[in-house]
Amino acid sequence: MPNFWFRCAKEVRRTLALWSAEKRSASSLPKIRSKGSSGPAARNRGRGVAAVVLLCLALTACGGNANGNGSDGRPVVLTTFTVLADVARNVAGDKLQVESITKAGAEIHGYEPTPGDIRKAAQADLILDNGLNLEAWFGQFVEGLDVPHAVVSEGVEVMSIAEDSYQGKPNPHAWMSPVNVQIYVDNMVKAFSELDPQNAAAFEANGKAYKAKLQAVQDQMKAKLAAVPKNQRALVTCEGAFSYLTRDAGLDEVYIWAVNAEQQATPQQITEAIGYVRANKVPAVFCESTVSDAPMRQVVEATGAKFGGVLYVDSLSEADGPVPTYLDLIRHDSQLITAALSGAGS
Repeated sequence: MPNFWFRCAKEVRRTLALWSAEKRSASSLPKIRSKGSSGPAARNRGRGVAAVVLLCLALTACGGNANGNGSDGRPVVLTTFTVLADVARNVAGDKLQVESITKAGAEIHGYEPTPGDIRKAAQADLILDNGLNLEAWFGQFVEGLDVPHAVVSEGVEVMSIAEDSYQGKPNPHAWMSPVNVQIYVDNMVKAFSELDPQNAAAFEANGKAYKAKLQAVQDQMKAKLAAVPKNQRALVTCEGAFSYLTRDAGLDEVYIWAVNAEQQATPQQITEAIGYVRANKVPAVFCESTVSDAPMRQVVEATGAKFGGVLYVDSLSEADGPVPTYLDLIRHDSQLITAALSGAGS
């Protein structure tokens, strides 16, 4: 998708060039003065005004700010989804304006950017993406944009997808381990310091403080999930988005489909999930907030396992919802899993 700024500038240059050529042509004509000023000179002045109007409209359509900063003057950092935005705000503090392209509740894998997203991106000073093939749309999204971007998962020990057509490819949900998110934080500190060097010390301090919170929630998660009985330590979900969490917590991971796609939950996948739940007497199963739980409800009906609840992965909730922050997301998921697999959940 071409850069909106380039398109606007091209259109304005074309309009001004046409006006200039007509002005030169008109200057060779006899100068006629009339009370109504309806001659070539007046028409040229009108075209000049029109060109200025076109310029203003073009810049407005493209985002408006000539300096690339936010409405309050701070540099703008744009993230691909809400989880990254929350982490970035903790690192940025009040020094940067952080926004998410996708809204709370959006499914990130197959997201289709809107013209408004492109305008917002063209105005940004930095774009952060997760990488690891999560944002399949991202390459086309940034094509032609003269905006730097950073991949926040760089340096993470990547786990591979074990099944389906995605087998062998990196599992993109690395943020489901707070240990990995500490690496995300380091990458953000570096990117923000390059963007705004005068506030590098603040970013470093913010990052250090937030990493301590991440480690605390990691320790809490492991302690909670350690209470799950050994013969019930299987996390069965719709999408295979919990590989990093189950690795950290010592759980087995089972899922209906590996990665969210346009078509998912084939009869064979559902049958395999039913077979696993039956054979291992799994007490509860789960599904994620950004996809339909209908396939997992079929597993529940066929096996008698409980539906343990809705887990959050790809998106935070609204501010008044159960997981308005990333730390809340990890706490919510670990509490829900522990309660359901231990038999304490409803």
